[in-house]
Amino acid sequence: MPIEPHPRGAAPFDTSEIERDARGIAHYTDLPGSLVAMVRASVERFPDVEALVEIDGERLSYRQLWERAARVAGGLAEAGVGRGDRVAGLLPAGVDWVLGFLGTLLAGAVAVPVNTRFAGPEIDYVLADSGSTLVLRPGEPLPDGEPRAQEGLGPSDLAAIFYTSGTTGFPKGAMTSHENFLSNVETAVRVIDLDRAEGPALRNLVSVPLFHVTGCNSQLLVQLAIGGTTVVLPTFEVQAFLRAVVEERINLLTSAPAIYALAVAQPNFAEFDVSAVTRVAYGGSPIAPSLVARIQERFPNARLGNGFGLTETSSIATFLPHERAAEHVESVGFAAPVVDLALDAVNPASGVGELLIRGPNVVAGYWNQPDATRETFVDGWLHSGDLARIDAEGLVYIVDRVKDMINRGGENVYCVEVENALAGAPGVADAAVVPVPNEVMGEKVGAVVVPLPGGEFDTDRVVAHLRERLADFKVPQFFSVRPEPLPRNPGGKILKRQLRENTTWGEPVHGR
Repeated sequence: MPIEPHPRGAAPFDTSEIERDARGIAHYTDLPGSLVAMVRASVERFPDVEALVEIDGERLSYRQLWERAARVAGGLAEAGVGRGDRVAGLLPAGVDWVLGFLGTLLAGAVAVPVNTRFAGPEIDYVLADSGSTLVLRPGEPLPDGEPRAQEGLGPSDLAAIFYTSGTTGFPKGAMTSHENFLSNVETAVRVIDLDRAEGPALRNLVSVPLFHVTGCNSQLLVQLAIGGTTVVLPTFEVQAFLRAVVEERINLLTSAPAIYALAVAQPNFAEFDVSAVTRVAYGGSPIAPSLVARIQERFPNARLGNGFGLTETSSIATFLPHERAAEHVESVGFAAPVVDLALDAVNPASGVGELLIRGPNVVAGYWNQPDATRETFVDGWLHSGDLARIDAEGLVYIVDRVKDMINRGGENVYCVEVENALAGAPGVADAAVVPVPNEVMGEKVGAVVVPLPGGEFDTDRVVAHLRERLADFKVPQFFSVRPEPLPRNPGGKILKRQLRENTTWGEPVHGR
């Protein structure tokens, strides 16, 4: 039986110029043909407007941004990169990252942003799996050649592959089309309620990684669409963040709750004039109601908003607007204007089921992983892996996760992956990985370990072992050592809820 979308609530979003195709999927009807066309239009309208700023680095106008990116495209072409080839980016956030990304698109190629926090084996896997023709690396000059811009790119053409950690221990590449990107840009403009007429006056500070969809899709590309300015903070440091807000006259902030928690807790916060900030959006991890109240107090002129989405939804799937932010702080909001939601396998007592998502922002599937694609993308619906309920108004509440995952300040950590690494660690007989609640990060990574008989558990050795195999944010910060076996059900599955509820955690073993 076909899945019926949940009835849409009274979301205060603009739903004009939307049509449904034969499959029932909604689409915006007035989008540019590609990201290249989108950027070109802004360059033509706002050639001298400041497009990109790197803190303590370069500043580029829209004209300069286009000219530099076009030279990167030319250099890629001269290096043998053709339409549809993959180009991996290992660059840190900044001007070169943006030039590399846009230059790849202008060459008609497919950008592969690489999480620079991945461990060496993870990076090697991404480069091999994507079949990247060329890798942009830090310390090496960007490709340079005669300017070029690929013509004829269309909405369905593949534009980028964003790799997200998978439950099998290997990252999965979400195949993102030009329409996926463009749909998310239009959604962001509508749900954040941006006035396109004031685009050149809007200045957004990117304090999250550009290799994540929040930084790239919902900040950088949105500003490029409306003629605004993107200010990039290459390395996060809270005082530098606050200085940038003031010195760069920032209007828009979108970041993880952990960053806001650090910022508003600064003893000298009152010394920073943040009155220019008119919009503050957060998402990527759970947020405490008390933190929402502190954010509103510290940014009194700002409208707040909570976004929820996945790499597979090209960023935004739902959004909680300012009018509901305080009253429904635990909700992730309403479906985006072109997004349909449904619940699968609903518990009749609780109304909770797995959240399904459909829309033009949902990617086509996973690169080189047909089995995972068939399992996750079914009849046009993305199986999110999140357990949720939807109330009568259409507000969505995420209550748990189907997948065994920890959300550490916006970084997804799959427990199975960490458990696989622990299985070979010195002195470890058995281990289970579970989230440890944390006010700042939402959750941190905890490991319950059963040591080898007769052995002595050496935390430092285990951490060193894990750091060679995992990205730093995946290495457990908390350990609980127990002599008795881990609790399991008759089928041998570890009873993680019991561990979450009954484990006593000591002090963190390292600072990350």
